[in-house]
Amino acid sequence: MEIVSVNKKACFNYEIIEKIEAGISLKGTEVKSIRNRNVSIEESHAQIKNSEVFLYNLHISPYEQGNRDNHDPRRVRKLLLHRYEIKKLIGKVHQKGLSLVPLSLYIRNGKIKIELAVVRGKRLIDKREAIKKKTIEREIERIVKK
Repeated sequence: MEIVSVNKKACFNYEIIEKIEAGISLKGTEVKSIRNRNVSIEESHAQIKNSEVFLYNLHISPYEQGNRDNHDPRRVRKLLLHRYEIKKLIGKVHQKGLSLVPLSLYIRNGKIKIELAVVRGKRLIDKREAIKKKTIEREIERIVKK
């Protein structure tokens, strides 16, 4: 498994409830650009429309050696999931305050996959506690190294 891009802010900004792996419907130049690591998933999110899951704001830079038929960098991309997985996601997302956010984009067995998470937004108090825990862990590691 080769990790291409990771959403580092997701773990800090959201409480992760459940993770799921999905495929992505891509064009040829998008695949080549992803293999060159010209992709950003920081601002992207997923939504369910008409019993299908779509990924919004995934930025895949245009392929440098592409011609005039190159792809649009921020086009809406369909995620490939089984019907029972989509039904399970529909049930979870319709609860109050839950949404779908991608955590990482990777290549497994030659296929590009994305790891989606059902998340709930953290409050400011929770974020402050996470920062405090990180600083305490850094202090402990620094003391142990000496």
